[in-house]
Amino acid sequence: MKRFEEMNPAAVAVYYLCVLAVTMFSMNPLLLAVALVTAVLSAAVSGTASGRAHLFSAAVFVIAAVLNPLFVHKGMTVLFYLNDRPVTLEAVCYGLSAAAMITAALYRLRDLSKALSSDKVLYLFGRFSPKLALLLSMAIRYVALLRQRWRRISDAQRALGLYDDGNLIDALRGRARVLSILMTWTLENGIITAESMESRGYGCTRRTSYAVYHVRYPDVLLMLVCLLLTAVTVVGVQLSRVVYYPELDLALFSPWGTAGAVAFTLLNVLPLLINLTEVIRWRSLRSKI
Repeated sequence: MKRFEEMNPAAVAVYYLCVLAVTMFSMNPLLLAVALVTAVLSAAVSGTASGRAHLFSAAVFVIAAVLNPLFVHKGMTVLFYLNDRPVTLEAVCYGLSAAAMITAALYRLRDLSKALSSDKVLYLFGRFSPKLALLLSMAIRYVALLRQRWRRISDAQRALGLYDDGNLIDALRGRARVLSILMTWTLENGIITAESMESRGYGCTRRTSYAVYHVRYPDVLLMLVCLLLTAVTVVGVQLSRVVYYPELDLALFSPWGTAGAVAFTLLNVLPLLINLTEVIRWRSLRSKI
């Protein structure tokens, strides 16, 4: 058994695909609450989100939760009036569910970007579409690369005395200058990369690939468990009644709804359980030695 991050990229991709599919295409508040809590817990345990990332996610949650009742006034249960416009319980509940969906998806996408590095993306898509695999791997690489270059340019501008953030106008001018330099650097680097690839014969013949990853029994078992738990969750979502408008009607704790919530909870905490099992196994082996 391996840690979850060390398993076959296909199994990791299937897991995140199942979690994101249920999270993004369900408005069941119970499932969305489970998705948000487990996503935050996973980020805290694995360390994939920094303090600024948590603050950004909290801001996204608050903004998404507040916008819906302010602009949508449907619903039968009026809580209060704001500028002669009703704020309804149904709109508040729908806004909270939508905010949980967006925030949980952001956390999971951040985990996905950490779990699937560029070489794993090349492994997944290299045999089917080499151009798509190359494009995805380069896009993933450029996220961190652009952040690093922005920091280097900003430090150089400050060292030269050209970056002054004493007031808003100077700060905007400084950041616009940094952005202009960053775009110029990126475009120039793109031209150099294209010329280098052409000189090395990229695209002349069919691409060959060498895979260091192998599909083993734990990988197949993980994919089967993910698909089974996702199927139970989808059935539970379809058979549970969730209605926001015009009147709130949530049958969340029906037998199938409860089964779907339990299955989705197990699906979300599956990486934590795998890593915990691996830690316990290694500690038992060390104790025997």
